[in-house]
This record gives sequence, C-alpha cells and structure tokens, in this order.
Amino acid sequence: MVHLSKFKNHYTYELSGGMQQRVAIARALAMDPKVLLMDEPFGALDEQTRHIMHDELTKIWLETKKTILFVTHSIQEAIKLSDRVVVMGTRPGRVIADFKVDLPRPRKRDDAQVIELENQVMELLKDEINKVLKEELDHEISH
Repeated sequence: MVHLSKFKNHYTYELSGGMQQRVAIARALAMDPKVLLMDEPFGALDEQTRHIMHDELTKIWLETKKTILFVTHSIQEAIKLSDRVVVMGTRPGRVIADFKVDLPRPRKRDDAQVIELENQVMELLKDEINKVLKEELDHEISH
C-alpha cells in the first residue's frame, strides 16, 4: 500500500524522508486503528516530496476509509487533505472555527473555492497572531 516493496530489506535510516514517512504510515496501519493520528507528518519534507505524500495519503485514505486526524500548520495542506478543518486559537488553546471542506478532489491550489477558504482561515489566524503579538508587546513594555 505504501509502495516500498523494493526496499523491504533496507533499514529505515537508509530511506529518504518521504519513504520514512511511508514506513511510519505502514506501521500505524498495521495495527488497524479506527483513527490514524498524524501530527505534522510532512513538516520536515521538501515541497515536492510533501505534495507526493499528500497524494499517497489520499490514496491510502480512499483505500482504507480510515478516519485521519491530521495536525498541520499549513493551511493549504489542511484544505487539500481534509473534509473538515478545525482552526485552533492560542492562549488558551481552543477551537475558534470549524470549516466543512466540501470541495471535489483532487483539489487544486488555484481553485477559487480553495483560495476563498484559505483566505477565511488566514483571516482568523491573523487575528490570533495579532493578539499574541499585542500580549507580548504589552508584557515587554510593562517590564
């Protein structure tokens, strides 16, 4: 399923970053979980490998129909991969928005609906970032 049969006799450290991520996915799937938790799984990958992994993960999801909880800081990644995007705020951590992503797959970066949703999420995050910056500036001024 993760297309690594050619490398079955290799150690993990001998594999590329993308291959290592596929090994991690295979390990998790071997346990046949109801939910697959992925916390920034592609964050350390280069942009090209990241896009390949998005496609691979989509294929795995289509084949297994597993629920995947995918944590990312990338708005584009969240929209590309998800049926639902939950936006978290800071201090205290809390849900500030919950978007249904009801767009056809595959999703293209330049699709008007993708761009619109990305802009909505970014506006929410700008408010959160400005709040944190103001708190930090106020703290520095008072000390």
